[in-house]
Amino acid sequence: MSTVIQLGERLAVAGATGRVGRHVVDVLEERGHSVVPIARSLGVDVVTGEGLAEALAGVKTVVDTATQPANDQDAATAFFTASARNLQEVGEEAGVKRIVMVSIIGVDRFTAGFLAAKRVHEQVLPAGPIPVSILRAAQFHEFVPQLVDWGRQDDVSYVPNMRTQLVAARTVAEALADLATAPWLAAPASNGPLIPEIAGPREERLVEVARLLAARRGDPLRIEGVVNPDDPDADLYAEGAQLPGPHATLAGPTFAEWIDRQLASEVSQLSV
Repeated sequence: MSTVIQLGERLAVAGATGRVGRHVVDVLEERGHSVVPIARSLGVDVVTGEGLAEALAGVKTVVDTATQPANDQDAATAFFTASARNLQEVGEEAGVKRIVMVSIIGVDRFTAGFLAAKRVHEQVLPAGPIPVSILRAAQFHEFVPQLVDWGRQDDVSYVPNMRTQLVAARTVAEALADLATAPWLAAPASNGPLIPEIAGPREERLVEVARLLAARRGDPLRIEGVVNPDDPDADLYAEGAQLPGPHATLAGPTFAEWIDRQLASEVSQLSV
């Protein structure tokens, strides 16, 4: 028997102030749904459980976009394990019927760092009593400026040699909202052999999009691709381990279109 989320029914978004979560909140509200935002800054902590029972009261579906900001594997694993168990345990008591989580394409191939921790998240969250649907996404367009800033040393920025198929966080949020509100069965698709994926419209190399970003900004910064010799998974990035599979949903905008819109919006705001 299938279930449909009706307008007015409450959905919760964990990580509601984050890169994807804030867009999920906006998309759901624009579609007429009642949304409960969950974030530490809003007084609800998915790791400690503080305020979670109150936030989930009357909620039938949770969209889990909460994440650990640090790249440390142990810290991220602890975060995802605690948040998964709390969402399952507290959610079951509150009457939650379904959880939709966002993950990352290729996590099942990585053995270290944040991606390995995210793979643990994929395993721990569905192990609870509430059915879980997973959507794996490619790296976000918003990821590029962050990496350029992290790798900046004077007039050079060192970014990983990576093949990717960048996608906008807003595009991923729309897909998560679709998944959270679509008719679903007691055994969601994520329990089957194929976890759905979403990525941008074309493959790109991180070095090239980073150079495009610098050029669009008018920044003379030189971009150099590097490989971290201490990362046991370093070769996977260059080999395209995070590229989408043949059944992935591909959706725009491209990175070039996205950055042009971002810069146009910044100029518009400055002129107000």
